[in-house]
Amino acid sequence: MAKILIIDDEKSIRSTLREILEYEKYEVDEAVDGQDGIEKLSKKNYDIALCDIKMPKMDGIEVLDKAQEINSEVQFIMISAHGSIETAVDAVKKGAYDFIQKPPDLNRLLITLRNALDKSSLVTETKVLKKKISKTFDIVGESPAILDVKETIAKVAPTEARVMITGDNGTGKELVARWLHMQSNRSKNPFVEVNCAAIPSELIESELFGHEKGSFTSAVKQRIGKFEQADGGTIFLDEIGDMSLSAQSKVLRALQENKITRVGGDKDIKVNVRVVAATNKDLKEEIQQKKFREDLYHRIGVILIHVPPLKERKEDIPLLVNKFLDDISNEYGSKKSSIEDKAIETLQSFEWTGNIRELRNVMERLVIMCGENITGDDVKKYC
Repeated sequence: MAKILIIDDEKSIRSTLREILEYEKYEVDEAVDGQDGIEKLSKKNYDIALCDIKMPKMDGIEVLDKAQEINSEVQFIMISAHGSIETAVDAVKKGAYDFIQKPPDLNRLLITLRNALDKSSLVTETKVLKKKISKTFDIVGESPAILDVKETIAKVAPTEARVMITGDNGTGKELVARWLHMQSNRSKNPFVEVNCAAIPSELIESELFGHEKGSFTSAVKQRIGKFEQADGGTIFLDEIGDMSLSAQSKVLRALQENKITRVGGDKDIKVNVRVVAATNKDLKEEIQQKKFREDLYHRIGVILIHVPPLKERKEDIPLLVNKFLDDISNEYGSKKSSIEDKAIETLQSFEWTGNIRELRNVMERLVIMCGENITGDDVKKYC
């Protein structure tokens, strides 16, 4: 049941609104003035506040300002018999959901309430989803090697520095890239990932920079490339060591001039992106073999972050196992499996050539095959 607070110094208005809203099955509280309203808002969570503008002691706009500091998720609907366009605009600018004149039209009031509640629900759902996403992409571990990676991210993320992430397959290079984005000033803008190893060399330029209609046989319509999609945000070039030399030269130009040209086009398009790249290859060796451009390496590798393999941070395995058991139980909608200490010790004895990705797969296999309790013998049997 939605909770609504009526803030108005006129008792007759409060009584009338309460009668209407309770009939519509809302939970209603009253505040006799602005100060009373602030006190109630600080003690209880409300979905909506219906707030008069002209009140003694503290007017509605002041209440709105203070309420934003207490709980910005409360949707304010301002009401006044002395309304004007200027007042309404000022209220909305300060964060009010809407403005209604007294005496309120019943249908308009109820529709506005429903819409405000819908917005409140969306805001709440968005925050929950962001928390889930943030937790999903968490970097788990307290080993010295991982703490060093986290410390580097904390220093580098707020800057505009380009970053090169190195490490074996499955170590979590994408997680590092996402953390760099989420902790940066670009976090509200797009994070666009490009797996350079998964795209054929003849298509990589179109994928990165887009193409114009008719620029090649299958180009039946214009395509916006990943660099344009990431404008204002971060582009993550995963496995950049597999990118063709032709594409490398265009990426270099994009970094030097902050502009790209679509395949088949002649128009320069300005882009504002932060580039984060990753590779499991030794790029210095690739440069020696003329497979990677040295100038591009120096452009991208302003900051180097190496993600250690799991065999070098086995003390993190208990934390990782616990996280994966949480994730798997949430995905399957089942009770979280327990795991014996002997099973953890056995897991720590393995070399984990597939790193974090391999451990995640093993944990899912154990949950499926062993159910609610995983023993040391289970680990030996299924790994």
